Amino acid sequence: MIHPSEPRDLRAELESLTTEAFRPELAGIDRLPTLDIARLMNGEDSGVPAAVAAQLPRIAAAVDAVAERMARGGRLVYAGAGTAGRLGVLDASECPPTFNTDPARVVGLIAGGPRAVVTSVEGAEDSAELARADLDELALTPEDTVVGVSASGRTPYAVGAVRHARSLGALTIGLACNADSALAAAADHGIEVVVGPELLTGSTRLKAGTAQKLVLNMLSTITMIRLGKTFGNLMVDVRASNDKLRARSRRIVALATGAPDEEIEKALTETGGEVKNAILTVLAGVDGPTAARLLEESGGHLRAALAIAGG
Repeated sequence: MIHPSEPRDLRAELESLTTEAFRPELAGIDRLPTLDIARLMNGEDSGVPAAVAAQLPRIAAAVDAVAERMARGGRLVYAGAGTAGRLGVLDASECPPTFNTDPARVVGLIAGGPRAVVTSVEGAEDSAELARADLDELALTPEDTVVGVSASGRTPYAVGAVRHARSLGALTIGLACNADSALAAAADHGIEVVVGPELLTGSTRLKAGTAQKLVLNMLSTITMIRLGKTFGNLMVDVRASNDKLRARSRRIVALATGAPDEEIEKALTETGGEVKNAILTVLAGVDGPTAARLLEESGGHLRAALAIAGG
């Protein structure tokens, strides 16, 4: 909701945004049976994938640009406020256990800092200066990518992050849920997933948040596929940091090789639990040190290492 003391120009700007539009046909939603409300929400959500689909060429172009830089050592940095910032932090935090990435390679910045993940930090999203300071702490290089995430596409923190990153020569992506957004216009790659007005007026944690999650899933996952973090649809760079992941590691090696349990255990032991190396020892018939060398020579791409081993 907009506070009466807010500037009229900001109020008018928000009222012009699709994500902030009021839907009079839903004004009585609080009087409906719970199942009817659930059906309404489900129906609203069903349109999100189509809105994402309309942006797939832009998403793919952005992924290729990110992967090219990350292959040279660059980082992927998300910057957003509120829900958008939390989604970036979530996506970044899931990359190390899923793809065995260094936590410094995919970073989530949220306006107001880590405490803003669980608590609203008043005024943080309105500060482009805060975004610049947060990015300067990372010492950005032209090999890095900064993804500004904002449902409205006007959040000063996200727009400021993209503008500052671009001034430093970094690749920039602007992910918004309104057309003709300042965020997309400021970025090298603009992605605008227009999902329409929310069930609850202005509650962009709903459809807009779902759309952002889907796009961030694509940006990180497909980038990691391009970087050789998978073998087919298997997560061969998974980090076996708990019992579930250790069991998954054995299953991944089994699916990739078809080897019996004893051979799988031997391969994992010989390679220190590294799934990708274990697969290579089994499929190429090499020892652990040779597998490590072949993977280093192939930039971590298992298929390329197998091709080298097959000579």
